Amino acid sequence: MAKPRKRYVCQACGSVTSQWAGQCADCGDWNSLVEDAGGNVTPFSAKHNLQSGGRAILLSGLDADVALPERMSTGIAELDRALGGGFVEGSATLIGGDPGIGKSTLLLQAAAKVAMRGLKVAYVSGEEAADQVRLRARRLGLGQAPVLLAAATSVRDILTTMGQGEPPALLIIDSIQTMHSDLIEGAAGTVSQVRAAAGELIRFAKERGTAVVLVGHVTKDGSIAGPRVMEHMVDTVLAFEGERSHLYRILRAVKNRFGGTDEIGVFAMESEGLSEVSNPSSLFLTSRDESVTGTIVFPALEGTRPVLVEVQALTVRLASGATPRRAVVGWDSARLSMILAVLEARCGLSFSACEVYLNIAGGYRVQDPAADLAVAAALVSALSERPLASDAVAFGEIALSGEIRPVAHGSLRCREAAKLGFGRALAPAAMTKEKGSLALSGFKDLGSFVDHLLGR
Repeated sequence: MAKPRKRYVCQACGSVTSQWAGQCADCGDWNSLVEDAGGNVTPFSAKHNLQSGGRAILLSGLDADVALPERMSTGIAELDRALGGGFVEGSATLIGGDPGIGKSTLLLQAAAKVAMRGLKVAYVSGEEAADQVRLRARRLGLGQAPVLLAAATSVRDILTTMGQGEPPALLIIDSIQTMHSDLIEGAAGTVSQVRAAAGELIRFAKERGTAVVLVGHVTKDGSIAGPRVMEHMVDTVLAFEGERSHLYRILRAVKNRFGGTDEIGVFAMESEGLSEVSNPSSLFLTSRDESVTGTIVFPALEGTRPVLVEVQALTVRLASGATPRRAVVGWDSARLSMILAVLEARCGLSFSACEVYLNIAGGYRVQDPAADLAVAAALVSALSERPLASDAVAFGEIALSGEIRPVAHGSLRCREAAKLGFGRALAPAAMTKEKGSLALSGFKDLGSFVDHLLGR
């Protein structure tokens, strides 16, 4: 009989080693190596050639006339937007977010809306008792929704129950870290258990045509806990973002095999649950009745949705010899250092004796490179103490040479700004040919842009 081979798997990064150690050699995490039962190695399995002896599979052409899987709308427009139109039959979706951000609330609302349309929906909770979920449903006004509810952690029991009779159209597992497979040794939540449980649930989804939603925990840095291979196994990965102290929540599509990535859905947390925000720009714009130095509006783009946010900058002059501070909230700090260096090298502005503070209003986080020009405008306005026009927006990418480069979807950004009452846009010169409802002021380089702001 072949002797079982022992191996140890890191729960943080999934690295495999043959010996236990206190610290993972790949990611540096301490006490993260857990023993995992590997497959049996025999002389036959080690030498056997897999090029023959198998079962021939059926190959079909890409243009084969087959029925494509249908989408199932959740009844929540913002969730459907992030999913690309709704859940797909037989798909597996992984949603992650910080504790208390609203993952279970959102999925319970979606489950209730789908069940009210006459579809079979099952909600399996591994963290809460069934009565706790019922209490939340009543608080949300969904106590009468025909959702099948259970509290279980055994994957075998769950799949046996779901396999009896007609399979559900939607199956929600909250959460995958609490699920346990008796085919694998180890406690629930370990790498091997999470991988095995997710694999069995995804196989059930593909075979029975059920849309499975898995709720995943997140680590302290915000990434989904467990092996990274789980993100490759599922069809869609959604990240639920936001601060519990803020009103809004953002559902971002990180991976989507059935739609575009970087699409977002915006929600507001209220006493009755999560409500949709059809105009997210209203959340991130403050009152602009009076002109204030160091502020400019930037039309960000999230997937196909433009979102207007306010960029705020503040500079404070220090006494000679003091070390200036650079503080950034909602943007990349390395990107800010680059913009400051270009302003000093190409435009002659000195920030070396100033503390610089940059903030994106409303707690929003900007990842769009087109924010460079808006940040530069806010910094120049704060340094010179000259307010910018309250009806203007700015967007464009800044190169190290000082060139202002064009960005994608300029007309879409301008249309959203015009819809909210803005009259002009500060943009790259190459984009002034695009027709839009805003008056475009184009600039080729950062020097001419600064001269325009300072009235030179």
